Amino acid sequence: MNSLFARIMAVVLSVILALTVALSVLAYFSIRDQRISSRLDYLAEEAEEIAYLAADLDGSGFYPFQSSRQYLNHMAQKVNDEFGAYIAVVDRWGNVMTNIRTAYSEDPDFVASLSSEEITGALKKVLAGETIRVRSMTGADATFTVGVPFLRYGSVAGAVFIQTRAQRIQGGMEDLLGQIVLAAIAAAALGAAAVAVIVRSIMKPLSELTEATRAMGEGDFSRRLDETRGDRELRQAARTFNSMSGRLRDVENSRREFVANVSHELRSPITSIRGFAEGMAEGVIPEEDHPKYLRLVADESNRLSRLVEDLLQLSRLEREDVAPEKTDFDMDEMLRRAVIRRMNDLDAKKLDVECDFRADPCMVRADSERIEQVVINLLDNAIKFTGEGGKIVLTTKAEGPEAEITVWDDGAAIPEDDREKVFDRFFTSDRAHTAGKGTGLGLSICQRILEMHGKRIWLPETKEGTAFRFTLDLTPPGEAAAGRQREKASAPEG
Repeated sequence: MNSLFARIMAVVLSVILALTVALSVLAYFSIRDQRISSRLDYLAEEAEEIAYLAADLDGSGFYPFQSSRQYLNHMAQKVNDEFGAYIAVVDRWGNVMTNIRTAYSEDPDFVASLSSEEITGALKKVLAGETIRVRSMTGADATFTVGVPFLRYGSVAGAVFIQTRAQRIQGGMEDLLGQIVLAAIAAAALGAAAVAVIVRSIMKPLSELTEATRAMGEGDFSRRLDETRGDRELRQAARTFNSMSGRLRDVENSRREFVANVSHELRSPITSIRGFAEGMAEGVIPEEDHPKYLRLVADESNRLSRLVEDLLQLSRLEREDVAPEKTDFDMDEMLRRAVIRRMNDLDAKKLDVECDFRADPCMVRADSERIEQVVINLLDNAIKFTGEGGKIVLTTKAEGPEAEITVWDDGAAIPEDDREKVFDRFFTSDRAHTAGKGTGLGLSICQRILEMHGKRIWLPETKEGTAFRFTLDLTPPGEAAAGRQREKASAPEG
């Protein structure tokens, strides 16, 4: 989990760093352009101030007031000091005032690089009434040019023309770059810290999930995750894990109970067989009693055999690749044959059997061998728990596309607390695993067979006694007659 956290942080920090660099570069150029624009605005304002003063020039190129000339000179000197600029004031009468001498003395290369053609072209635009702000190449260096017209009596009387090196406008950006770099580093550090906190808060539930999963792999299904913490996906993952953990815990408990029950069921007859055999072999049991105890050994062996057979059968039924081999057969006829097969047991307890076949014949489509197992198990269960002289009723009826088959007996009702458990493996209504009471697997086998058919078996409510009911698909009417013919042809003669 720590390596995962490190990888996530490495990716996130790389993204933050890339975004920070990109935004810093963008911010630098944006602020630089804004500063250049601001300086050009200031230069233009100074040019407009000079133009305002130049508007006082008379036609001979002289100021009527000495103070105006002095202020004009002051403004020109100020601009020159700040920008090292070449300044020219030109009127329509050809009068020109420049600071070319001052500019040349301070930066002769710049003055020498000025293009007379460029200046003339720019002056024409300004004298036409246009204010200009342009960046151009003068020799090897870039130059910014600002030109502002001045008016007299409502018409353009002249122009103020200022040129300066681009470096004087763009200079001083090193401090800006340093500030942006420091701000970027601070922002990246804060972003990394915030991301680390967020990622760690996200990773904590994932770490807990990993630990709980590891514990589950080691057989500990008691771990639970907080379903209220984290975003929706984490909460859903926690709910899914808790649900899975609960189901696995139930499966593990069922497995342990199953192993314990199988061990008990196997131990009981094996213990009896071993005890009787050792008693006869060691002479503890008199020889004249050997036939009786050999009969008990045979009964316990048969019981053990039935248990193993039921376990194997249930195991086969629970394989996912087992599918029923469906055919069409008469459900009423199958119930009649089941009663005939158990006639000795019925007569021994003097039980009365009633067949209430409301849909005779009741043609169904199912696996006949599997359904016969269900019928025999339910009939044996009814015989086992019905008192002497009691009654058993077998009922079939059609309900839409399905047939309902019910086996009812007037024996003791199953307690309400046990109704949901009767189909559990090794469960018996008296909770006793004693000889003669069966293996406790019969109803589990019945339930699994019907699940294979996509059907169910349940205990319907009854006023007295106990009933088991299950459903099967009815054979479509057009195919029922053909099914009866096939069943008659396959039935044994006599």
